[in-house]
Amino acid sequence: QVRLVESGGGLVQPGGSLRLSCAASVNIPSINAMGWFRQAPGKERDLVATISKGGITKYADSVKGRFTISGDIVKHMSYLQMTSLEPEDTAVYYCYADYHVLHLEVWGQGTLVTVPS
Repeated sequence: QVRLVESGGGLVQPGGSLRLSCAASVNIPSINAMGWFRQAPGKERDLVATISKGGITKYADSVKGRFTISGDIVKHMSYLQMTSLEPEDTAVYYCYADYHVLHLEVWGQGTLVTVPS
């Protein structure tokens, strides 16, 4: 019943910046958190950052100090501001929303971020 749509991916040179956006088709009060994962070629999907309904943020060690997650969780909107991008950041980035009470996790279709070496 909930669909997530990401946007903002593209090609950016090393050291550059990019901002990803995520929005949901419908808003459900039971949402617990939103976040971003990424999957690089030949790698597993890994956590990038999360933001809880209360505004608490968490980051993977690899992006701390470079990426910033923000948004309005109640409104089902999430943003990932990426700076100082490196080739290692190249991946498909997926938005997700967690509805803990409903035992539901919803994923977006993914948006590709490419940082050439």
